[in-house]
Amino acid sequence: MIAARARRLALACVLACASAAGVAVAQPLPAFDAVRAAHRPSDLPLLDRHGVPLHWLRVDETVRRGPWVAVEDIAPALRDALVLGEDRRFWEHAGVDWRALAASAWANAWNERTRGASTLTMQLAGLLDDELARPAGGRSVVQKLGQVVRARELEARWSKRQILEAYLNRVPLRGELVGVAAAAQQLFGKQASGLDRVEGAILAAMVRAPNAAAPQLERRACELLRAQALGCGGVAITVAQALQRRPGPALGEALAPHLARRLAREAGDVTGDVTGDRAGDRAGADALRSTLDAATQRLALAALGRQLAELRGRGVDDGAVVVLDNASGEVRAWVGSSGPLSAAAAVDAVTARRQPGSALKPFVYAQALQQRLITPASLLDDAPLALAAGPALYRPQNYDQAFRGAVSARVALAASLNVPAVQVAAMLGPDAVFGALNRAGLALRESGGFHGHALALGSAEVTLLDLANAYRMLAQGGVLTPPRWRADAPRARAAGVRVLDAAVAFQVADMLADPAARAPTFGFDSPLVTRGWAAVKTGTSKDLRDNWCVGFSDRYTVAVWVGNAGGEPMRGVSGTQGAAPVWRELMLALHEGRPSRAPVPPRGLQQAAGEWFLAGTAPTGVRLPPAARTQAAGAAQAVPAAVAPFGISSPRDGTVLLLDPEIPPAAQRLVFEGAPGRWLLDGREIGRGERVSWLPRPGRFVLERRPLAGGPLGEGSDRVAFEVRAALPRTGQTGTGPPNRRSTAASITTPHRL
Repeated sequence: MIAARARRLALACVLACASAAGVAVAQPLPAFDAVRAAHRPSDLPLLDRHGVPLHWLRVDETVRRGPWVAVEDIAPALRDALVLGEDRRFWEHAGVDWRALAASAWANAWNERTRGASTLTMQLAGLLDDELARPAGGRSVVQKLGQVVRARELEARWSKRQILEAYLNRVPLRGELVGVAAAAQQLFGKQASGLDRVEGAILAAMVRAPNAAAPQLERRACELLRAQALGCGGVAITVAQALQRRPGPALGEALAPHLARRLAREAGDVTGDVTGDRAGDRAGADALRSTLDAATQRLALAALGRQLAELRGRGVDDGAVVVLDNASGEVRAWVGSSGPLSAAAAVDAVTARRQPGSALKPFVYAQALQQRLITPASLLDDAPLALAAGPALYRPQNYDQAFRGAVSARVALAASLNVPAVQVAAMLGPDAVFGALNRAGLALRESGGFHGHALALGSAEVTLLDLANAYRMLAQGGVLTPPRWRADAPRARAAGVRVLDAAVAFQVADMLADPAARAPTFGFDSPLVTRGWAAVKTGTSKDLRDNWCVGFSDRYTVAVWVGNAGGEPMRGVSGTQGAAPVWRELMLALHEGRPSRAPVPPRGLQQAAGEWFLAGTAPTGVRLPPAARTQAAGAAQAVPAAVAPFGISSPRDGTVLLLDPEIPPAAQRLVFEGAPGRWLLDGREIGRGERVSWLPRPGRFVLERRPLAGGPLGEGSDRVAFEVRAALPRTGQTGTGPPNRRSTAASITTPHRL
């Protein structure tokens, strides 16, 4: 009774003294839930689409603070040691330990050393209110009185467990470490729930002297252990190991640093923006939530690492990988660099701009197909070519510096022949090519005229992410939607932008997936071959600086880049040797157990002679003689009219020919070949026999072969349509400057690209 009366008297005295001294707490007492909600870890976890941590990103350099830990998830060893060492009557008092306060006052009066009288509640009051925080020289009487007042308020509104939980999450422990979560991880490599008795005693000892030397920590930890009737075995070793540990990332893997930083910037959780006046600008999330898939991210990292190890010694140190889900556009893997192998590991190669080489060709052919300038069966002349480029000549070459003569557009694209691609681009014009590439989402800089003819071969710079999404547009039937990497971002409501007709997107994909058409350059056994259906294209930039492989299956688009962050050239590394093996490994892994299936042909297509044509562009077959038709009518293996041989073997229907302004006209005469007959051009006879030559001129023409008098009975006539186009003249044109700005060069030769 007397003790209780004394405590009430002491409290009244304290409150009176506080009032007399003008003690006032500047900040209102926050609710426990508000304190917990305002907690900001210094390292945010990047979570995959399933909530699996992939990476921990440091977003606050001022302190090292872990995620908020509930009191029941903190090891009892630490809780017991802390209460024992700092506030033995914590569970009994109402915020102020009057007995300890009296003992401390008596000791101070006689200059005796004693334990401080601040309870855990009073210490928490100082952690919550900056004006009550302990300065270097110790608290003043006014601050001490304010601490008592605030501690009483805390005890009246918070539960004991809430007070202990908040204290353990906010107490400074050693150096930059704040809270038991960060301290447990950095000093012992554990979660706070896994601390043993020795580790708990060491952390409790740090509360009183956070930066004490090892002998002092050992002594204090031993005192706490003995007070619990425990031995001190292992304390010295544990202290030594804890103090020798170097600061590192929070617990967990470090698999996606580049996307983690990007998401943090988008959310405002960037280093330097989380303190001071900008602390309230943060999104407040306790994690960065992405669309990545942990398994796919690990696959991409492993595949890229293995390939770069194979290429060691050939001047290749870096790489990047993007995997997109075709249907949703969600990013499943984002590997921005090779990490320690890279000379600039912090640079995100997924968003860095580089020349894609031949990886741009599919969009050039797609635009020509869209405008019905060519069909997949159109014959293009793979022969030496010189085109005007300002005062110079542009002379594209193939990767192997060989020419193959007349090839179909299908083979030209799949086999990545440069000369036919430049011819197709010249039909369109550089501005049309530039516009087509930008509509595909590649966001090119400069202009079509700046790049000129070299634009078709990838002279412009694009990002790996944009290029991957452009190929995904082909996989989605010509509809472009933006990629998504934030799991909590609202889905776009728009249906997307139609870039190409679905039939054209199908044609391009079918050409890129044709192993036979690809064989003249890549052979039948290359890294571009997969078990299931896949459309794929490689690219190599000038001087072998950048190497690409981009392709899609029915479910995923995979894009790979290898090279060097500083732009140094590789040594003898082509598309199939550099990026393609990574692409193939990922495609096989992604479709393990379910091979990719070929797409269903959309409306607007017709098949003839084994080729897909837009409606109205398919060649017409010849009519068989009556005797042959009668015989074929009863034959099961009859040849359809659509695939019957033409009486005109050259040119084929739909052919587009490009005149070379640097070759004398007489040397560019066309030769019409076929069965013997009368040859008529636009209704006017120009010759007879099996071969007839003609001096071409620009325009659209209809060539007809009619039977000779006395020819086979019932033989019909054959008809094809073709077009002749004039190439750009050498001078007097705008927008065709050489890609390397050499205005005085006599000729320009394309770099080798595949």
